[in-house]
Amino acid sequence: MKESTDPIGQNLIKFISNVCFSVFVFSVLIFTVIAITYQPPDPWESSRTLTKVFTEVENATFQTDNSVLKTGEDIAAAPVAMPVGSLAPITEATIEKSEEGLTDTVAFKSGCEDVALVNCSDPRVLTAIQRFNLKAFKAIAFLEYQTPVNGSNPDECDVAWRFRNKKEKSWRKYRDFRRFKMGFTDDCAYKVVRPGRWHSGVNARRPRIIVNPSSDNDKTKVVPAIMDDDINDTIPVLGPDSAFRKGRYLYYSRGGDYCKGMNHYLWSFLCALGEAQFLNRTFVMDLSICLASTYTQTHKDEEGKDFRFYFDFEHLKEVASIVEEGEFLRDWKRSDKSHRTKIPVRKVASNKVTPMQLKKDKSTIIWRQFDTPEPENYWYRVCEGPAAKYIERPWQALWKSKRLMNIVSAISGSMDWDFDAVHVVRGEKAQNKEMWPHLDADTSPDAIVSKLQGIIEPRRNLYIATNEPFSDYFDKLRSHYKVHLLHDYSHLWGNTSEWYNEMTNLNGGQTVEFDGYMRVEVDTEVLYRSKTQVETFYNLTKDCKDGINTCETV
Repeated sequence: MKESTDPIGQNLIKFISNVCFSVFVFSVLIFTVIAITYQPPDPWESSRTLTKVFTEVENATFQTDNSVLKTGEDIAAAPVAMPVGSLAPITEATIEKSEEGLTDTVAFKSGCEDVALVNCSDPRVLTAIQRFNLKAFKAIAFLEYQTPVNGSNPDECDVAWRFRNKKEKSWRKYRDFRRFKMGFTDDCAYKVVRPGRWHSGVNARRPRIIVNPSSDNDKTKVVPAIMDDDINDTIPVLGPDSAFRKGRYLYYSRGGDYCKGMNHYLWSFLCALGEAQFLNRTFVMDLSICLASTYTQTHKDEEGKDFRFYFDFEHLKEVASIVEEGEFLRDWKRSDKSHRTKIPVRKVASNKVTPMQLKKDKSTIIWRQFDTPEPENYWYRVCEGPAAKYIERPWQALWKSKRLMNIVSAISGSMDWDFDAVHVVRGEKAQNKEMWPHLDADTSPDAIVSKLQGIIEPRRNLYIATNEPFSDYFDKLRSHYKVHLLHDYSHLWGNTSEWYNEMTNLNGGQTVEFDGYMRVEVDTEVLYRSKTQVETFYNLTKDCKDGINTCETV
């Protein structure tokens, strides 16, 4: 008789096997679904990564408070290479060398009988001033002096020189002219008794060039301007038709970046310029800028601004291959009319076509068109994703306008280049207690005074770079420091200033407003030239720059 098996045990084993198999199949199914549907975030599309990239000051991209702006000359780790033929800074050694060939006409006068007479054309006057300036203005590199001329009194001499600030990474030159009260030492050598203030040596300034006044019925008198002959804002010309056809161009149609914040504009513009360099093409540049409402007095977007109002077009021309859009379109139209064959054009409708795919394109013109809805029509989308590995934004090509930098030099020079600065961010951030709960209180006048007293010595020149609209807000600081605000220097862009006349001339006779973005640029550069800098975030307040829980851990 056969031994029977236990049916209950067999069924239990089968049941457990079926359950385990079902769990396995279900797990595989879930994993497969996840693997198919899940896509890891593109590091360039990640909001956290974008926020970090756009707000890092070191990368000079988007700054959310819009109160500080860095451009190429601020980012460079070291000064750019000095151009061939540039002037080397004057040092004590060069002064001593220049003295070797001088005859000692003063020292050997018997009894120094003419010691009261100052001869401004005597080379020793210049060397005495040069030595004084080297000791008095250590932040300045002096490049070139002109021969001193007589001042208003017999013992005064006016002298002009060119210089650059040692903290500036560019090799741009600036100009000052001062009046010096001269005297003699015990051995009858010349000495500086007292220096004048910034631009006090009016007899040494350059001849004035008359600029045509505004064509409007403006009764304001436009005084003759002292033009900066170091600025070349002229638009480059492509040349004959044959030269145009031999060129290779990258042309961007206007996209959704227009009328966005200036930091957005720069991020996109440098993407386009970077692609042109990657493709070894000339970039077709629209000089017209739409200034976002954030920076305008009307609080509305304003079109018709010129790139040259804000940035150094001459430097851009020197380091990048560019052509102005109007000039380009005229030559394109003329060339097509005068030839049987039209110029080859590759139209690119989507930013999904990468720069790498266009690298071998032989068309004379690559025309990127941005007709899709925002944000797909932003120029900077071209440089996202895989293209980020190939396209480098040429920040070194973008410097601030020389005309605005002349104002920076005037402000810094009026404080004899010896000042400290505090950057006070208020505006909408101070009102947003949800994101910045302590900012308003931490940037109150009393709180600023309390904080600065442990950092900056009393009675020092203190420049306040700020977006606070009311200048009397900082009056409490005046009893502790010699306070300077951008508002105090409004004469530098008023209707009798060099800047006003030069900008009117650049703008075809139409006056130019000194707008909010220009204020940011000037504030930023004066701040950078200070000896001690106190920042709002991490100095005045512990609130995070981009709001609650955005502080980076070190």
